[in-house]
Amino acid sequence: MFREMRRKKQFLPKESAEKMLKDGSTGVLAVSGDDGYPYAVPLNYVYENGRIYFHCARSGHKLDAIRRSSKVSFCVVDKDKIVPDIFATNFRSVIAFGRAKEVDDDAERAQVMRLLNSKYAPGFPEEGEKEIQKDWNFLSVIRMVVEHLTGKEAAEQVRKHAAQ
Repeated sequence: MFREMRRKKQFLPKESAEKMLKDGSTGVLAVSGDDGYPYAVPLNYVYENGRIYFHCARSGHKLDAIRRSSKVSFCVVDKDKIVPDIFATNFRSVIAFGRAKEVDDDAERAQVMRLLNSKYAPGFPEEGEKEIQKDWNFLSVIRMVVEHLTGKEAAEQVRKHAAQ
């Protein structure tokens, strides 16, 4: 169902890919947008137990697209360093493929919002709880169940260059 990576030397183990998802701060969600155009949007997220969660407004382009087709992909770039003298980029990234759906359960929604708060505003649990309550009726939480995950790094050229 999912393609194998062409450059197998650049493949990262699942544990490394999951660590990038866990530690990353911004990812790009790609959906099938209006009129068949791809729509990719950067967003904050949290990765927990094979799932990527994010929040959004209760209406909008992203949510309309997910309601039309649950198939999505999500990309996080962990490293991006230009190495001009060898015409290369030393990068590390992860791409997740899966299905996204709105979370209906209020307990799960609240848990995800608290996870997001502790990731992006550590040390401010009370203030975060107030924000969650203030926006509760206006927010949607999306759960993406990861079906396929690939991590990749392009470091072999950089290693060769450094060894010279």
